[in-house]
Amino acid sequence: MSDTTSAHVHHAIDYIEFTVTDMTEAKRFYGSAFGWKFNDYGPDYAGIVGDRREMGGLCRGHDVLRGGPLVVLYSHDLDTTLARIRDAGGTIVKQPFSFPGGRRFHFTDPSGNELAVWSHGE
Repeated sequence: MSDTTSAHVHHAIDYIEFTVTDMTEAKRFYGSAFGWKFNDYGPDYAGIVGDRREMGGLCRGHDVLRGGPLVVLYSHDLDTTLARIRDAGGTIVKQPFSFPGGRRFHFTDPSGNELAVWSHGE
């Protein structure tokens, strides 16, 4: 994996870490729901592999607090992504809804992290 300076954008969000209570389950969930791959750095940390470099990580912890910044992912097919998240064991906490320019829904992962997924108008 190449981690060159050109892969980083000045003042852009560069990396996101999720606290997870069960590393094995978190990797299974995100791998199944989104096809994510991981670099393992021991039992308490796994980097999320991106196209050009790691884009984030899973960090094992005890407490997961909801209500902080909301991570919003993009999907080309919102309904298929919704089904994959459900099949992987995620919990839908806000059903798909329309907003100007698209639709989105919110879900929690097995550790309780809340994320959202959006797509252009369908």
